Amino acid sequence: MPHSKAVLDFWDRVKEETGIKGGFQDAWGFGDNPRLTDELLGLVLEGKKRTTTTLVKEMEIEGYPEPKEGEYSVILDGSGEPRAVIGTASVRRAKFSDVDEEHAYGEGEDDRTLESYRREHIRYYRRRGEALGFTFSEDMEVILERFELVYPRGG
Repeated sequence: MPHSKAVLDFWDRVKEETGIKGGFQDAWGFGDNPRLTDELLGLVLEGKKRTTTTLVKEMEIEGYPEPKEGEYSVILDGSGEPRAVIGTASVRRAKFSDVDEEHAYGEGEDDRTLESYRREHIRYYRRRGEALGFTFSEDMEVILERFELVYPRGG
């Protein structure tokens, strides 16, 4: 999928400032609406959000690549502008029902408990399922990604 000039220029600037070599895997924003995207980006920039959960079914339907350890992603804000770069530190697959407290805490959202993680993610995945034509169930497979904020530094 081709990326905008703004994303490519941003990536070039990040590489120059950080010394990163090569390309990035993809450019994307967290969430499914501009308000949520900006809210989650804010948590990344504050250092609270260092994990994310992707429903495999959603990823397959939408056609975006599975994250891979050691690769970079350009993170977009709610208006589609590039704002950050993350590096994938680890990736694992699990059933949604098996997500643990440590991963939930790393998501950085709400009160950072497993209970609020489950509540909000179930709400999100039901909404995505409705939009994409599937019914969410808690035994569906998810990708659990841990990442580091690479740019901006010290955010």
